[in-house]
Amino acid sequence: MNSTFLILSDGSVYPGTSFGSPAVSVSQLSTPNIDHQSAGEVVFNTSMTGYHEIITDPSYTGQLVLMTYPHIGNYGTDSLWNESGPEPGTRKAIKVKGLIVRDYYAGPLPPGRESLHQFMTENGIPGISGIDTRKLTLSLRDEGSRNGIIVQAASGTISDKEVETVIECLKLQPEMAGQNLLGDVGITEIREISQPLDTDNNNNTSLHFVLLDCGIKANIVREFEKRNIKITLLPSDTNYEKIISFSPDALMISNGPGDPAVLYKQIELLKKCIGKMPLFGICLGHQLISLALGAETYKMKFGHHGGNHPVRDEYTGKVCVTSQNHGFAVDAKTLPKDVDIWFTNTNDNSVEGISHTKLPIMSVQFHPEAAPGPMDANWIFDSYISRVRSHLNT
Repeated sequence: MNSTFLILSDGSVYPGTSFGSPAVSVSQLSTPNIDHQSAGEVVFNTSMTGYHEIITDPSYTGQLVLMTYPHIGNYGTDSLWNESGPEPGTRKAIKVKGLIVRDYYAGPLPPGRESLHQFMTENGIPGISGIDTRKLTLSLRDEGSRNGIIVQAASGTISDKEVETVIECLKLQPEMAGQNLLGDVGITEIREISQPLDTDNNNNTSLHFVLLDCGIKANIVREFEKRNIKITLLPSDTNYEKIISFSPDALMISNGPGDPAVLYKQIELLKKCIGKMPLFGICLGHQLISLALGAETYKMKFGHHGGNHPVRDEYTGKVCVTSQNHGFAVDAKTLPKDVDIWFTNTNDNSVEGISHTKLPIMSVQFHPEAAPGPMDANWIFDSYISRVRSHLNT
């Protein structure tokens, strides 16, 4: 359908062709309340592959994703690639509010694969193709991410009145800063995850990690399973008393969506945990640990989303290429003196990881588990496990 348009809150209009679930019609937006399932923050992702993992990543909750790589859909989808984690089946596997691409592929697929169009249709997620993704990416880079929505116009063109209607509705859509989105992701009941004994790595079987699920990616769990760690997944609102009742060897705080600074309950929880047990955080978990230690976070202009972000290990000077997905960052100037900056982004010098000099606390802003992206930083899981072991042996 050629009457599909991406409209941003600044009035920018991008015509395109619909795929996936049909977009909301402009007439439906004439009601006082915008359909919050359709509107969200528009961000760009620079990955060349991995669109299935990207759209099922819980950290993209509340966002429409623009893929900078032009050809999307070429190899279809497979439920085995879902990164939405072990959530209840009542939630959609796809977490993005919409997908924006230059060229959607609708041709033949490998046997057993489902098309991206069908996968998105089943999950009620709209997509739009034929967009000038280079122009839109440059706009988001230069002017910053902003809210948008994919809509269906009454005819092949969209009138000024229809654009005004959409913009008025977008004014009701909250900005990402200030949003607590944990209620839309993660498990709601405690889940024990067991794994068979790894005879080649049975030294790790004595370790028990509890993972606070703020929207955890499935591959994070897999990485701990590979290392034969006993895992207990906890809902994001779990209290301190419940955590210590498991007598865990460490607490890991996962990635997730929204603004970390407004997650007061989780920040207070981590304050209680500091000094009581080893802590490890990824992405949102990194931000929450930093906030609990006394640092501050800020909203980035357009964030880091993609599988080609270089970070420098400040201890060794080595650079690795990482997978990233975040719109907030830790302010380096606010970190306490007993916290080292472990990793730095070589593009913009933002904080990409911290390590406490006295306590067994480590966290990284990027995704060492990748999915999608390079595995350069996969060793960080082993590094953390080693630090936990050293702490337990002291």
